[in-house]
Amino acid sequence: MRLDKFLAESSIGRRKIVRTYIKEGMVKVNGEVITEPAIEIKESSDIIEYLDKVVAYTGKVYYMFNKPAGCITARKDTVNKTVFDFFDNVNMNGVFHVGRLDKDTEGLLLLTNDGEFEHQLMYPQKHVEKTYFFWALGSLEEEDRKQLEQGIYIGKGEILTKPAKIEVQKCGMYKDFKHEIPIDTLYNIDSKHYNQPVVSGYLTISEGRKHQVKRMLKAVGCYVVYLKRVSIGELMLDESLEKGQYRFLTEMEIQKLLGECDQVKINIRNILTI
Repeated sequence: MRLDKFLAESSIGRRKIVRTYIKEGMVKVNGEVITEPAIEIKESSDIIEYLDKVVAYTGKVYYMFNKPAGCITARKDTVNKTVFDFFDNVNMNGVFHVGRLDKDTEGLLLLTNDGEFEHQLMYPQKHVEKTYFFWALGSLEEEDRKQLEQGIYIGKGEILTKPAKIEVQKCGMYKDFKHEIPIDTLYNIDSKHYNQPVVSGYLTISEGRKHQVKRMLKAVGCYVVYLKRVSIGELMLDESLEKGQYRFLTEMEIQKLLGECDQVKINIRNILTI
């Protein structure tokens, strides 16, 4: 195994960061300072030290996290709570989020220390689908749905979005569904009549542009007030996880995500929640 890969999979840091550590002479192999990240080591017998402390090989980790609204997808922030703040008792060095969710968006977020796994899911040419459940002010007529399904312009200078899938669940007036919309306060609602139309449904996309779901729905006259990612590829959010809870992905779940059932080799961990 390459030295930089060993360190990245041992929660020392992301691959790019540990290469810097190695080049700066912070890493020893069997007592000798090594400055070449690509050197091959034997993880089962060689003694690897970082800053003079022996590094234990932990292997690749893959977390499913049910992100609550109100926290940001980042490692640190001086103002807001981050998704990493929910992993207080876990060594998250070298672990990073796969893609991101907006501060007010809930649902499925993956975290890992496996760069190839991230690449397979996030690389645009892989066309991995992501499905979101939404509530929005407005309505979705047949023509609106066709535009979303065929591709739509969502910003000046941007190309057409890739074809999406839209499934409308409920539509009507806010007064009829206000108890079903899972947020405390809705702005832009007529407080006297509650006669604004609302619509809920699922939107599936295969891209990852900034605020894409919100912008796509806005382009057809809908203002998103609640958004939750429910799936990535064939992986569904485990609804038994409360908001803010996490667990390790199972081997089968990882295989489904990567589509390489006969090639994926991982370490299986026990389910873990907070």
